[in-house]
Amino acid sequence: MKYPLDCEATFSDTYLFWLSRFIRSKITSLSNRQVKDKDRLAQILKELIKGFKSIEDLKITIKEVRNIGINSIHVYYIPLEKLYKFMISFGASSMKEIDEELLSDFLATETSTLSDATKKNYRIALVTFFGYIDKQNEENDNYVYRYGIELKNWGGLSGKSGTKLPSFMQKEEVQRFIEGINDYPFSAKIAARNRLVIKTILYTGIRVSEAINIDLKDFNKDGDAYIIQVRGKGNKPRVVMIKENIIKKELEEWFSVKCCTNNLLFCNQKGKALSQAYISSIVEKILLSVGIRKEKNGAHMLRHTFATLLYQKNKDLILVQESLGHADINTSRIYTHFDKDKLEKTTDIF
Repeated sequence: MKYPLDCEATFSDTYLFWLSRFIRSKITSLSNRQVKDKDRLAQILKELIKGFKSIEDLKITIKEVRNIGINSIHVYYIPLEKLYKFMISFGASSMKEIDEELLSDFLATETSTLSDATKKNYRIALVTFFGYIDKQNEENDNYVYRYGIELKNWGGLSGKSGTKLPSFMQKEEVQRFIEGINDYPFSAKIAARNRLVIKTILYTGIRVSEAINIDLKDFNKDGDAYIIQVRGKGNKPRVVMIKENIIKKELEEWFSVKCCTNNLLFCNQKGKALSQAYISSIVEKILLSVGIRKEKNGAHMLRHTFATLLYQKNKDLILVQESLGHADINTSRIYTHFDKDKLEKTTDIF
């Protein structure tokens, strides 16, 4: 069923109407393999059809969708939530006030401090959202309002020359960070779990989303190590390994109190899956506790650290690609920028 573009009494209600329906369409198109509560997800899809009267309520629902297992939905939601607030401050009264020029202004002001990868995500979210509305709106006289948003000429992207190198820890910082993991004063009930999940990410380079979704059947001992099968982007499986002695103590302590209801390796005290935001918050606390401050202190920085040190030690780009689960080796090539042996050769040119 199609609806008029300005289908509600106020701009706020209309925007939330379209945003709720768009989010529903994206949820149904994203991978649902890691969904942990299918009944609740079905209920949320019904709620999204009914719509929300406040952005705060919708935001809470989006967080729940991520925790259920649709992790990438925030890539679409966050830019569109910021656009909503931008338009409210702008004093908009109609969806027809939005055009390509206004969206370019929005991107210029909201993404100036963000990485090129995040800027691209913002553009994709906007183009996809208004493309959805183009197909779903219709007036009483069968007239269809077309935005035709492309943002091809938006100048916010700096290109490859402007891409930031990822933040990572040097070897000495890694040692301090490991000491911080062991010494941080977590409460007794969650200490072993938190140390175990952080060490697993640090020593294997897996993504946070992959770590919090490890199934017990995919976590198996093999000699003096554990082999872990994870599912990466595009639901692609790969295998990583971690030495038993690194996690033996934490693993034994965690298994003695673990009460997960869904066969996951990690869960909260209610038996539900951990969130990516929670993991990043405890990583940042540990980093600050040992005096390490990076441009980005989140858990994803541990993956960059693993990849950087792996390349520095082995000089094997294929190994880095396979370990990280990158589909394209060019994605892994960023870590060659940290090859100190090659850089030292440039110091002797004269």
